[in-house]
Amino acid sequence: MSGVIDARSLAVVIFLGFVAVSLLLCGLAAADQDDPEHFYAGGATLGPAAAGLAIAGDYVSAATLLSTTGSVALAGFDGLLFALATVASLVLVMRLFAERLRRRGVFTMGDFLADRLGDGSVRRALGVATLVVLAPLLLVQLTTAGRVMTAMFGLPDGALTGCTVASGALMVCYSAFGGMRGTGYIQILKVAVVLGAVTLLAGLVLARFDWSPFALFDAARAGSGAGGAYARPGLQFGHGFTGGLDLIGFQATLVLGAACMPHIMMRLHPVRDAWTARRAGVWAVSPVALLCAGIVVVGLGASALVGRDLLYAADPAGGTSLLMVTSVLDPGAAGPRDSPLFALVACAAFATTLAAVAGITLAAASSVARDFTVKSGAQGEGRASAREIRRARWAVAGIGALAVLLSAYTHDRNPQVLLSLSFAAAASVLPPVLLYALFRPRFNARGVRWTVYGTLPLIGILMVLSPAFSGTPVALFPEWDFAVFPLQTPGLVTIPAGFLLGLLGSGPDAAPDDRHRHRRPAGPPYASATAPEGRGRPYVRDGA
Repeated sequence: MSGVIDARSLAVVIFLGFVAVSLLLCGLAAADQDDPEHFYAGGATLGPAAAGLAIAGDYVSAATLLSTTGSVALAGFDGLLFALATVASLVLVMRLFAERLRRRGVFTMGDFLADRLGDGSVRRALGVATLVVLAPLLLVQLTTAGRVMTAMFGLPDGALTGCTVASGALMVCYSAFGGMRGTGYIQILKVAVVLGAVTLLAGLVLARFDWSPFALFDAARAGSGAGGAYARPGLQFGHGFTGGLDLIGFQATLVLGAACMPHIMMRLHPVRDAWTARRAGVWAVSPVALLCAGIVVVGLGASALVGRDLLYAADPAGGTSLLMVTSVLDPGAAGPRDSPLFALVACAAFATTLAAVAGITLAAASSVARDFTVKSGAQGEGRASAREIRRARWAVAGIGALAVLLSAYTHDRNPQVLLSLSFAAAASVLPPVLLYALFRPRFNARGVRWTVYGTLPLIGILMVLSPAFSGTPVALFPEWDFAVFPLQTPGLVTIPAGFLLGLLGSGPDAAPDDRHRHRRPAGPPYASATAPEGRGRPYVRDGA
């Protein structure tokens, strides 16, 4: 009985401690949130280390922590490829976009494209794309937060709705009052908690196999029941031609989609200068790479110590692998509810999902408040600024309430389908408009509209007609079967379609002088023209 009390007491203490510290950080950050520059771009006050860790925190989501662990446990080499793609995607973000997306007064992707192309009409299209990308992701993260809270406190399944509502309330508080800087502090705290928990688990797993990665992999292959196929690509989607195409499409979707998520891009706009962006890249990539390495070890440990049959029976997608291997690593406990280790890891998983939900909600609300306004997102002053902040906070509350309501209808469905929809939309729409806007001089607002309004319906149609929607045991609607599109992920078709539509839509429809009259270069927006580039560069705003 004392073990039960100790484990559950530890869960309560860790949970309440994380919530208390998070609310304190948001309260400290909320002192000067009445100005849009502070509310949306509070990250400009963060140094390279803090900015990089905040980006890493936004980047690490429940899909990274739970789904990748499950993929490694059940699919072996495919899961390793997904972990590598996660790190490669963040490297792509920091190398390609971190310096080029810096802008003063730019808070959303609609702001950036309107400023870059000199045409405010693109805001609404980017607002639509942002909401389509973030809405499914928000539902998955919020439902996961409710499930983890239920498991953490040993509550019955009927408490899932109440836990989801509680998670949503915390999410609204973090986003509405903390703004960009407050959620940044929470992301930094989350990185420390999650990295510590996963490193501890990885060490315990390796210790079970005398610190030999080869012995661990051999045991994982034996536990998977797949034999040699566990060490070859194709176990996740099949070894046939269609499975190979699905794997390629999923990898491309994961790399490009994760690289261009709106809540990640929102972190890049307020970076002070090029030196800060480069240093932040190191601080962002390093913890994510270390975390993914730990996830691979833990996933292999789940296959070796738990076995495929039990993992698949608990969740065909492997989403519970992390928590299941945790209970095995604490042999002194009578069960997961009695394990202090389980309590620690469950709290880390909850911190991951809750912080991710806060960042996604803030990005979605910022898009609603700016990209769909009458003045096309123009930043006001005085009372206009105060109204905009109030509008953003009301948007946070509205989006949070709607997400909680919708999650009640989706919590018993396979989250992988919603994640596929979110990442497919991000990978097929956002990279074309960003890359063309940065590197193709003839790209214009019509190209943006063609990309957004042409690609999103195509993604929806292919997803509905795919095996991810019907016809398989893990489909969104397994009781139906009308799948005619063979691929589970439409990225192999929709990503080239997005680039093609952007290219065709931005054909010669205006004189060159008119088209480039308001285009701003991708140079440093935060420093004055006379400020030297480099480490000692001061933070000087335009016109200061």
